[in-house]
Amino acid sequence: MPEERPMREDEPQQDVEPQETDAERRRRRAQFLRERHEAKELRDRVQPRRARAARMRQAMRMRTFRW
Repeated sequence: MPEERPMREDEPQQDVEPQETDAERRRRRAQFLRERHEAKELRDRVQPRRARAARMRQAMRMRTFRW
């Protein structure tokens, strides 16, 4: 049986609960995606010229995409 050694300060700590349920993971992911979408909308409102240029670049990428 391996001997337990004291934790050093520079070592990352392990999570207390190693396994999270799928529902918890999906809930955290959904929250993250909502916040990300909200941040993108805010950035688009604050910088309309940059947002328009990004939309134009994306449209050009979609038009020139080959299957």
